[in-house]
Amino acid sequence: MVLALAAAFVVTLLGVDLASPSHIRLSDMLFVEPIVVAWFFGPLTTGLNWILATGAFSVIMSAKGVLTHLTELAALLMVAAFTTAMCYVRDRRLQELRQVRTVAEVAQHAVLRPLPQQAGPLRLSALYLAAEDEAQIGGDLYAVTRAQDRTRLIIGDVRGKGLAAVNDAAALIGAFRGAAAQRGDLSELADFLEGSVRSQIADPAQPKMSAESFITAMLIEIPDDEPVLRLVDFGHPPPLRLHEKAFSVLEVDEPAPPLGLGGLAGTAPRIETFAFEAGDVLLLHTDGVIEARDPAGGFFPLVERLGGWTEDRAGALVDHIHADLLAYVGGRLRDDAAILAVERAGR
Repeated sequence: MVLALAAAFVVTLLGVDLASPSHIRLSDMLFVEPIVVAWFFGPLTTGLNWILATGAFSVIMSAKGVLTHLTELAALLMVAAFTTAMCYVRDRRLQELRQVRTVAEVAQHAVLRPLPQQAGPLRLSALYLAAEDEAQIGGDLYAVTRAQDRTRLIIGDVRGKGLAAVNDAAALIGAFRGAAAQRGDLSELADFLEGSVRSQIADPAQPKMSAESFITAMLIEIPDDEPVLRLVDFGHPPPLRLHEKAFSVLEVDEPAPPLGLGGLAGTAPRIETFAFEAGDVLLLHTDGVIEARDPAGGFFPLVERLGGWTEDRAGALVDHIHADLLAYVGGRLRDDAAILAVERAGR
């Protein structure tokens, strides 16, 4: 189809040029068509279009005088060679980019695995919005695992952005998945994660950078047979609980320092217990949600925006926040954001 249209253009231009007086020259327009084709198609199609254009130019050159067109013919050939070569290089780079993106997507899915829809008596729904273009994950994280008769969850936010943040997030998720089912007590798991993060971010060559690296996180345990949840707050935004069609903020009395800074406190993280009954929904989020700004600079008021919400399905709640958040900020976030909703079934 492309070659047919190109041939029609060249033949039409050739006929008009040959029928025109000698002082009227349309042959320079032959440069335009192959260059436009090169923008959308590969080197083969581009090269064939240049052959058509060069052939038509040679006919016009023979009919109107060789000597006055030799320089233009040389220029045409040089542009043709350069354009075709650039198409080849561009296509090679695009193929390499596609391969890199494929590998990156696999790696991203390996780090931030899709959550199961069901974990014991809990129904789960999650959303991740990465601020980086073409990325699926960043410095925010979440993970869920089963440990005998309970479900354990973590949500966190790594200080910083880019590959370093992704690396720290991947290390914490790996440590959580490996230890959550092995540590019987939540405080033991919290201590293990603190030690794991401190060893991960420790860099003798850059002690200042290590001191400034940390991860805010919320570690939660929900037993199957008790209407409660237990949590350890490592300096993370507090979760919300939807109960009887109303949201409440689960504020802790003594939050622990962010993971990686536990040595500053000198005391063990405190476990807080809250009611979590059948039909309740727990909403966890990172600060990318509540620190999102509208065009006027106002922060996203999550609790106020949920004031009229009455549905008790985790998936519907996540979808609602997703749409509302993007509409509030004008379609694009400046920071990573993660949302995790947990619904206790049974009512």
